[in-house]
Amino acid sequence: MSARRAAKAAEIKEACPRPSLWTALLNAPYVLWSVLFIIIPLVLVAFYAFTETVNYYDIRFDAGGEHYEYEIASVDGDTTITLDEAKEKALSMAGVDAEAAEFTVATLKNRMGSFTLDNFKDVFSAGSLTAMRLSLVYSLAATVISLIIAYPFAYILSRSGAKSQRIQMLLIMLPMWMNMLVRTYSWQQILENGGIINKLIMALGGQPITMLGTSGAVILGMVYNYLPYMILPIYTTMTKIDTSLLEAADDLGCNWLQKLYRLILPLSVPGVISGLIMVFVPSISTFYISQKMSNGMIKLVGDLIETKIKEQWSTGGLNVGAAMSFVLMVVILICTFVMNRFSDSEGGDVVI
Repeated sequence: MSARRAAKAAEIKEACPRPSLWTALLNAPYVLWSVLFIIIPLVLVAFYAFTETVNYYDIRFDAGGEHYEYEIASVDGDTTITLDEAKEKALSMAGVDAEAAEFTVATLKNRMGSFTLDNFKDVFSAGSLTAMRLSLVYSLAATVISLIIAYPFAYILSRSGAKSQRIQMLLIMLPMWMNMLVRTYSWQQILENGGIINKLIMALGGQPITMLGTSGAVILGMVYNYLPYMILPIYTTMTKIDTSLLEAADDLGCNWLQKLYRLILPLSVPGVISGLIMVFVPSISTFYISQKMSNGMIKLVGDLIETKIKEQWSTGGLNVGAAMSFVLMVVILICTFVMNRFSDSEGGDVVI
């Protein structure tokens, strides 16, 4: 943070009174919402990521007037065992013949185990690292493309008349009124081999093009779904640019390129940073878009997280999926921190 911003922050801090009880009460719902939907889920993700779920059979039986209870988690080191194998091991440990035993309880259970780092072995395996790399590359590509499309559109929108702005904003927000699954499925129908685009190409005498199952289709799905999140913050920032500054730049002899580089870009940096974060974060963690737009041929980190959680859900485990989510959160936090630091160092300095 620059010295000028630090001095301004200190001045504001001195001028603002200390929060009153009424202010604290007004903030209480937001604090409660943050605790329930942000802090607690993050704590649970971290807890599952660094612990293990132990699956075991609770075996109880009576034999010769004696009652026996055993917890069988493995047989000769193999944790994937059947109920019959667990019964046999329990009988062997008790030294009881199977015909003499009467089982009262024989069920599969699970419990959280101790601290472990084994969950991260799958996270840093070759397949997971490939999915992470693809997710990072695709999300960066979608973010850059969204910025290239959104920036001039947001500027034109901010300089349009009030009626034109309302119409354009309606067109931007209209697709967002539909569920993302519907929007993505619609693009799948458009891009498939028998879709609208290929039918038009064949009607013109061309050969159909394979679009689904490609990297371009996945990135297109990301851009289409998250482009409004890039346009809106940039548009909001640009509407706050005083037109007198642009007029002053004209009076000083600046051409359109100089106005863009020395005036508009520096003043719009906060909106650009917000848009980058709002597009990058959901893009890198998406899973449904990649499944539908690639016909399941491209696996991103979100797809792996979903797969691992589904695989382990029946046995009560979420550990590997939580570990992947934890690493993904760290990557997102690092990228967000870098973007915010860039905003602090570059934003707001205008030189004409």
